[in-house]
Amino acid sequence: MKRIIIALCVAVLAFGFAVKAQAQTESMEQELIKLENEWGEALVKRDTASFDRIIADDYIGINDGSVFAPTKAQYIEYVKSSKEEILSFVIDEWKVRVYGDAAVVIGSITMKMQSAGKEMTYQSRFTDTWVKRAGRWQCVAGHNSTIAQK
Repeated sequence: MKRIIIALCVAVLAFGFAVKAQAQTESMEQELIKLENEWGEALVKRDTASFDRIIADDYIGINDGSVFAPTKAQYIEYVKSSKEEILSFVIDEWKVRVYGDAAVVIGSITMKMQSAGKEMTYQSRFTDTWVKRAGRWQCVAGHNSTIAQK
């Protein structure tokens, strides 16, 4: 009888730890989704202060196979100097994978932009790599691939 009680206690503790770990992972996933949405809002508003907080100093950005932002400073300069006005930024799909203090966010984006007086829609798939440093998540690498329009 004593062994059954001990085994039951161990099982309850193990289940409790598993539930807590799952809750922490879900919380981190929600935090990363929030940061990705803040990124989109910052693009629309050209809010470079948000990028300074969200993007790591050693960030690298790749678009359609080309490095377009080898550092955070160059990404921020790209956002400030872009001739395109981003009218809306919507993340259509999400997949978040958390690996301790690292995470990968995969999804697709639909952006409406205006360039040279012409409005257009741009769709892409993205992969962002995040690292938790000093208690906060920062993006260290981003990759976008344009979805071909039919």
